[in-house]
Amino acid sequence: MATRYDATLAQIALAWVMSKGEDIVPIPGARKIAHLRDNAGAANITLAAEDILTIEHIFTADNITGLRYTQGDFDLIEK
Repeated sequence: MATRYDATLAQIALAWVMSKGEDIVPIPGARKIAHLRDNAGAANITLAAEDILTIEHIFTADNITGLRYTQGDFDLIEK
């Protein structure tokens, strides 16, 4: 899918979040300027309805597993 949009996977993910409504705004992190630019490029992507449905079919709550953060990251929270 990313290839068809000439986009990165991160851009597709951000475009999907932005497709959820004007009141939904992604807040991606970036450690490098290149990643920030890449993230900003998602604003130029409008996913087709079929692609949105495909993403939502693949990434159901049942298919998402694992911890959100590594233990090291957990240790840094609220410090």
